[in-house]
Parts: sequence; C-alpha cells; structure tokens
Amino acid sequence: MQTRPALGELGLNCGKKTRLRRILFDHGLRNGTALFLPYDQGLEHGPRDFFANPQASDPAYIIKLAIAGEFNGIAIQIGLAEKFFWDYAGEIPLILKLNGKTDIPSDAAALSPVHASVEEAVRLGADAVGYTLYVGSPAQEADFAQYRQVRADAERFGMPLIVWAYPRGAAIEAKGGKDSFYAVDYAARVASELGADVVKVNFPHPEKRDSVKPPYEEIFTPQQAIDGVVRSANRTLVLVSGGSKAGDEAMYRKPSRRWTPVAWG
Repeated sequence: MQTRPALGELGLNCGKKTRLRRILFDHGLRNGTALFLPYDQGLEHGPRDFFANPQASDPAYIIKLAIAGEFNGIAIQIGLAEKFFWDYAGEIPLILKLNGKTDIPSDAAALSPVHASVEEAVRLGADAVGYTLYVGSPAQEADFAQYRQVRADAERFGMPLIVWAYPRGAAIEAKGGKDSFYAVDYAARVASELGADVVKVNFPHPEKRDSVKPPYEEIFTPQQAIDGVVRSANRTLVLVSGGSKAGDEAMYRKPSRRWTPVAWG
C-alpha cells in the first residue's frame, strides 16, 4: 500500500510548500485530503450547463457556495477571478486555471490554449494554478511546449501546479477509451514525468480493455486500478474525480492513500 508522503518529501520549493500546505491543512478537513469546486464549465461547456439551475451562472453565488461548503479551493478562469474573486480573497484558496477551450470543435486533436499566466495568478493571490494536458492528442507536441513554459514559471514563482491529465484523441479511443485503466494510468505517469505537483485524473475503468496494450488486457479490480494509478504518479499527489459506484467504494476504502476523491469536472 502506498501512503501519502509528507510535503517535505515532494521536492517542493518554499513557495510551493507554503501554498500547498495552506490548501491541504488550513481548509477543508485539514488532514491532507482535499475537495475542490470547479467552475470552468462556462468556457468548457458553454451556458447550457446552467439551464437546469440559472443561479449557478452567477460566479459570486458559486464562490459563496464553495466557502460555505468548506471546500479546499475553487478553480476558475482568469476573467471570473479578476471580476469576482477579490470580494472573497483570503476566505478560500484560488486555483487559477491557465488554459481552457470550448467544446465546439472536435476533440480529435484536442489542445487547450493558454490565456493566463503564473504571474497573474500571483497577482490575484492564488494558491495554485491549473493546466489541462491532453495526453495522446495529435496536438500533444504543441501542448507539451506551452506546458513547459507554465511549469518553468510555476517553479520560478513558487506556485503549485495542478495538471488535469485527460487522455484524448483517436489513438486513445482505439485503445480502450479515455477513462480506461491503460489511458488514465498513462496520463498520471505523464503528468508526474513532466513535473506536475498534483495530477487530477478520472477514475480508471479496468473493464475497458478493447485493444489496450499488455498487461492492461488482464482482469483488474477497481481498487487495483486506482492503486496502479497512484503508483504511477509516485511523488505527484493524485486527485480523483467521480467514478462508478464500485469505483467510489474503492476510493473511500483506504483514505490514508495519497489520492482523494474530489468534486472536479
């Protein structure tokens, strides 16, 4: 069993360690686990996400909800951070999302353009920055290039870097799909290899084995799959979003691990 390492074991510089400690131990359950509230749907999905609950289109309402719910942080894009977060600065950690895209074009060659900087995150008082990395996309060369600059800036400014590691593209779909154990495990390892401090992944589905590479065609339980993802991430902390009922049970069975379920889209 892999246990959660202490912050001092993660190779963090002073700024990163200070901010990450604030997120994990000054908010939420204050025990090193985390629950985040994402609010980037307006860009990623469009206003259609708010039709069922029009009040959710108001950023101030969502930020107040995150504070009242004692979340460890809220993840928003720069426009909303500049227009709304200053009212609540210091009450909840800000995770500034540095890139994002619409869902209008196909995901066949997914790339999430950068439209904010780590320096702007410092100016806004953020405790971390977020970057979506599309692992397996035909556009990954450009993705890796813009990520490299983000990573360098995050190190220079002492800002924790959270990577949304999302498998995408035809090659991924041909090998079990974007939430197969193979794809999620690979994505977690890529984020770790490229210097993420925290990686956010979807829950892996080991039953999705069509055309996956060995040994992923073997039978694994949900617990074995998430254990494998954590192992692949090594000293990069793991955040897991959602999952099936069986997956959620596996996530909660051993809370001492260094991953934690999060409300993250």
